[in-house]
Amino acid sequence: MRNALKTILISGLLLASAARADERDLWAFAQWTGTHDTRDFREMLVDARLYGVVPLYQLLRSASDWRRCSAQPFAVPPRAQWKDVQGTLQLLKLLGERGVLGRYEVVSAYRDPLLNRCAGGASNSAHTRAFAVDLLLPDWADPNPLCAFWQRYGKPWHMGLGRYPSGRVHLDTAGYRTWGGDFSVGSSFCQPLAQ
Repeated sequence: MRNALKTILISGLLLASAARADERDLWAFAQWTGTHDTRDFREMLVDARLYGVVPLYQLLRSASDWRRCSAQPFAVPPRAQWKDVQGTLQLLKLLGERGVLGRYEVVSAYRDPLLNRCAGGASNSAHTRAFAVDLLLPDWADPNPLCAFWQRYGKPWHMGLGRYPSGRVHLDTAGYRTWGGDFSVGSSFCQPLAQ
């Protein structure tokens, strides 16, 4: 029964994304929460009416290199950053409601500074100081609506939008900026509009 249920869950995840990010699925999360308390964080999401914008097990995924870095597969952001979590989730919710962002999987969110350093993250990464999410989009997803939103509404949302060589898309609400494969504006798939 358990294997059949796990197969159904995995099949659903595969439909939601062209590829699964890693083995940090709902089952791994359930095991992790056996020794890690997420109650206050979940209550904050419920109170802010943001619970379920992103499945909790994805929202709490740490860096993809967690195993190589001998870190935890999931992490609850420090309470001081929960307002930033809300801001990023409000943005994701709006992007979904407007049809700008369809199917995606969050593969990395909060990272403690040691894990971020080991994983090769920027020294001032929004993953450590605010709240950022790296998204895995289906291969067929068109990033142009996301770019158009960033160009039009990115400044008031303090929206960071980047795309890594792996194809992952980074979103945060820690400052209006963009970058691409070489981490510069010039390599971004989304260029600022001429003033």
